[in-house]
Amino acid sequence: MSASAEMPYFIKPSINLSTEEKHQAYQEAQAGIDANLAGETSPMVKMVTINCLLKTFLPYFYWTGFYLVENGRLVVGPYQGTLGCLYIDFGRGVCGKAAIERKTQIVPNTHALAQGSEHIACDPNSLSEIVVPVFNEKDELIAVFDVDSTLAGSFDEVDQAHLERIMIHFKQSGSVIKTLL
Repeated sequence: MSASAEMPYFIKPSINLSTEEKHQAYQEAQAGIDANLAGETSPMVKMVTINCLLKTFLPYFYWTGFYLVENGRLVVGPYQGTLGCLYIDFGRGVCGKAAIERKTQIVPNTHALAQGSEHIACDPNSLSEIVVPVFNEKDELIAVFDVDSTLAGSFDEVDQAHLERIMIHFKQSGSVIKTLL
């Protein structure tokens, strides 16, 4: 099945925010995430909650989800949006690069990357992307968190700082993370 350029009826196009609006939206999302995940130990519950609340509060999040580390590659996990890639090899695409380098990747224009190697186009409507590695309490890579936008240049250091802070929930076993920004 190939990706279609027609946006599905149930998916809204992205709306970018100013830096100030981003900080506010992330603070609201963080409060909801912290409140809902207080004492939570299940990584799956954490993933679905984080997906839901970030997609709710950040209107430029077109696709948001986790790819789980399984048998030496990434396997699609909980997500919200159009169909995601089912499997991604380490080193392939933006998600695979984030997994192998163990650092956040920000891509202002995914269409400028070599398709198939530097970027895997699961949905042609996705134009910019951020991918954050997710570690457990032993500092083992357990997943990557992937977010796409239908607009170019949606992601920056503001997104990186907030998303990396949110992913700390996977390094904690059930405690609420207090953050300051």
